[in-house]
Amino acid sequence: MIQATAVSSKKPTLSPIFIIGMLFFIFGFITWLNSVLIPYLKLACELTTVEAYLVTTAFYISYFVLAIPSAGILKITGFKKGMSVGLGIIAVGALIFIPAALTRYYGLFLLGLFVQGSGLALLQTASNPYITILGPPESAAKRISIMGVCNKVAGALAPIILGAITLKNADGLKERLAAMAPAAKVAELNELASRVILPYIVIVIVLLILAVVIYYSSLPEVDTDQEDESTAISNSGKTSITQFPHLLLGVVTLFFYVGVEVIAGDTIINYGSTQGIALGTAKFFTTGTLIFMLLGYGVGILCIPKYLSQEKAMKLSAGLGLILSVVAIVTTGYVSVGAVALLGLANSLVWPAIWPMALAGLGRFTKIGSSLLIMGIAGGAIVPLAYGALAQALNPSYGYIILIPAYLIILYYAISGHKVGKAKLSHEQL
Repeated sequence: MIQATAVSSKKPTLSPIFIIGMLFFIFGFITWLNSVLIPYLKLACELTTVEAYLVTTAFYISYFVLAIPSAGILKITGFKKGMSVGLGIIAVGALIFIPAALTRYYGLFLLGLFVQGSGLALLQTASNPYITILGPPESAAKRISIMGVCNKVAGALAPIILGAITLKNADGLKERLAAMAPAAKVAELNELASRVILPYIVIVIVLLILAVVIYYSSLPEVDTDQEDESTAISNSGKTSITQFPHLLLGVVTLFFYVGVEVIAGDTIINYGSTQGIALGTAKFFTTGTLIFMLLGYGVGILCIPKYLSQEKAMKLSAGLGLILSVVAIVTTGYVSVGAVALLGLANSLVWPAIWPMALAGLGRFTKIGSSLLIMGIAGGAIVPLAYGALAQALNPSYGYIILIPAYLIILYYAISGHKVGKAKLSHEQL
């Protein structure tokens, strides 16, 4: 068991769970703004479907690039200061949206998203293992489910708030643009692009305030280099993270999981519009997906580990995901959109289960293991882009075919992938 040691002898003024909960709220709010940015930027910057999904690529590829450097930064700063630095980086990325909006240059928007993702990579590298090891391992999925509630409440609010500002009267605007003269069209699109300026100024201010709060908080430090006796024995002679195959398989699983979670949340607004549903209505669909995720987190909080093991929860989630994927593909209209929204329920308990299962027994390798898992978040950059390509080449419904192999991989990890290599370690201890 990894030991948690306080960096200060002062009594904490805010509980660690509450502080990390605030961070997960920020994760959710920033991340799920992308669901609105995709249709918004597609309209404002006159993009194709594939170009619009570069929003998710630019945002999530940063996790792959920054995950390993994040582990190095945390070794220098520790968890608490590293979290403050991450919030500051996200604020810089949000600030880039202002010149991007003023110039209506899509490349600047993508740069801002990449920088925001970079800050989140650092925050996620710190906060996910922190909440995993800040208590008994058998209830880690419950703690992560609580964090998931914070994350998805923010995620449910984000598209409603930003959508009300950026997609206001978007359906009428699309019709007017088709009949406008070039000069008038440019002026109208410039006004549309400027709608994100005020929201992102507010985001920058909030992020900087929270960074200061975290920096001066009494959040206890966690020493991931200390191991209990049994973990030290099992890891004796281990020199590389590659000697933990259950962790490496966990990274692959998390890659595909994040891909399907992003698809369920970030494609549904645009997908709804392709099914003949007005953007004024479709802008609420991501909130629906996240409400279903919240219901799933509620199940996790109530049932794990008392009534439901982490492994079984993940099996049930993968099975439900497969069923809903088929429904989304073979149906149309509100039924198909509803199946995509219900994927939020299927996805809800996968993330909370992967982390404790993949980090089990890593001991002093926890920081680098966490970094590799964070790299897996890059699935949000690749899998949705594959959906976009399939949707454009075939049709939007058939694009969801990409979900089926992803859920099969998740099911494999839940059944046996998380055990790979562990039996050998147990034998070596005999």
